[in-house]
Amino acid sequence: MILVTGATGHLGRSVIDQLLKIGPAGGVAALARDEGRAADLRDRGVDVRIGEYDDRSSLERAMHGVERVLLIAGTDEERRVQQHQQVVDAARAAGVQGVAYTGRTLKDPSTMANVLMDGHFRTEELVRASGLPFTIFRNVLYMDTLPRFVGERVFETGTIALPAGEGRVAFALRREMGEAMANALAADVWPRELYHLTGGVAASFDDVAAELTRLSGRQVTYRPTEAGAFAAQMVERGVPEVVARRTVGFMTDIANGQEDEVSPDLAQLLGRAPATLHTGLKELFGM
Repeated sequence: MILVTGATGHLGRSVIDQLLKIGPAGGVAALARDEGRAADLRDRGVDVRIGEYDDRSSLERAMHGVERVLLIAGTDEERRVQQHQQVVDAARAAGVQGVAYTGRTLKDPSTMANVLMDGHFRTEELVRASGLPFTIFRNVLYMDTLPRFVGERVFETGTIALPAGEGRVAFALRREMGEAMANALAADVWPRELYHLTGGVAASFDDVAAELTRLSGRQVTYRPTEAGAFAAQMVERGVPEVVARRTVGFMTDIANGQEDEVSPDLAQLLGRAPATLHTGLKELFGM
């Protein structure tokens, strides 16, 4: 049985959707904090187990009879590493055969600007130190973030203004990453230790603007901005300062080339080429 944590989130549901296509629902368990939010999964035959990252005993109960665990990163950035340690410790105590983790692919973590990503690499260390068979899925920045980054009024203003310089990202769709993870975890043999899940081509925001122009028939142009001024403008618009800092961190890492690595791993796990920027944007913007 495969247990997917964070099962009611977007990524968790994508993984479970694919696992249900591959094999019987009886081989899939979902960890959720809120039984109500997981009701539809139970209706599909998934074994819903209630537990929280901060509650070790609930995690051990949830892992009873489980062979493989996919640990989807928690959203509490301050407590993320401690919570992940709880999950790994519970897995070891429950006799789980292996743990997989959803991390981040950055070219050089030692020089990253977005310090919030540090928790992912600290989690990698504790997973490696667990003594359990493990797999790390290092995920590139979701293509799904683009509507939020470029703004809901992008077709009205005709401008994408971000402090990403000429940096490029090998964007990939979150649902395809979930599908790839499910394929790896459902294999008869334990998957290899590290995968880099990226799109097939690294694209700049100039490329994003060009694709949005092509899809909409309206001219969209990318204008690089200065990070400090960009953050100040976000705060002036009412965006919480922590969110502004996080966004600038993402953009700075993009500008510094941290997200431009292209790997064949996603395509290999999918058994096909991942969505292109054109097809992904068409899906995300409903065009």
